[in-house]
Amino acid sequence: MQKTKTNTLVWLTESAIMIALATVLSLITLVNLPCGGSVTPGSMLPMILIAYRYGIGRGCITGLANGVIQMILGMGSLPITSWVAAIVVILLDYIVAFGVTGFSAMFKGVFKESQSAALITGGFVVCVLRYICHVISGCTVWVGVSIPSSDGLLYSIIYNATYMLPETIIVVALLWYVSRLVNFNGELPRPAVKTGKAGKARTILSAIAMLCLVGAIIYDTVAIFSVLQNPETGEFNFAAITTANWPVIGIVTGCAVVIAAVLLIISTVSANRSKTNPSTI
Repeated sequence: MQKTKTNTLVWLTESAIMIALATVLSLITLVNLPCGGSVTPGSMLPMILIAYRYGIGRGCITGLANGVIQMILGMGSLPITSWVAAIVVILLDYIVAFGVTGFSAMFKGVFKESQSAALITGGFVVCVLRYICHVISGCTVWVGVSIPSSDGLLYSIIYNATYMLPETIIVVALLWYVSRLVNFNGELPRPAVKTGKAGKARTILSAIAMLCLVGAIIYDTVAIFSVLQNPETGEFNFAAITTANWPVIGIVTGCAVVIAAVLLIISTVSANRSKTNPSTI
């Protein structure tokens, strides 16, 4: 009984910390869309980690709590036309959309030997589920309000993809990065650093490589969206994508990929040498 109470207390404490972190990340917007939706530096990440550690049930509860906070922060500026629309928006754009993050935990049993695979797959799936919630909300509640009455479904699919696609890429990249640094299995998270100099060096090099890729993704997102969105009206002009500074975007992305590849190769070679020469460990 005492162990159960302790485990619940730890879950509640970690959940409170992660909800606070998710809230802060949600307020740091890389891109804001005119009719709702934004790209953040991975605000779904903390909820996915809680779900991975404590399972679907507790993950969904934590996600629901986060959804309520997001609703409080975002509902005031929405042009709700009726109480029915308000209920649908609350459910689809907040409660369900954020509550589904708990389902990322179901891949922990599928990929028992790989924390990275479980987190990345789970993160990708719940991002898709959240996207579906927003699409349904868009083509039902917002048709005729912020979405054209004609081709409402197609418009909702495209509009919600403009922020959920980069958001998903950032979340998946961060999960890949974090999963190499921290082991979330066990009673408390702990550094995922192998013993010995070779193991630590490989972990550090891999972490730097992933950080380079995450940084490039965030830069590309901001650089592309900055030319698509009118800073005064918030409206988007997708035809302006040709005016983006593609040479710089290409250079930043290419450099990040090359640096990451070199570091990963070095870390792999170092690991192989440590296996053949145990004295270096």
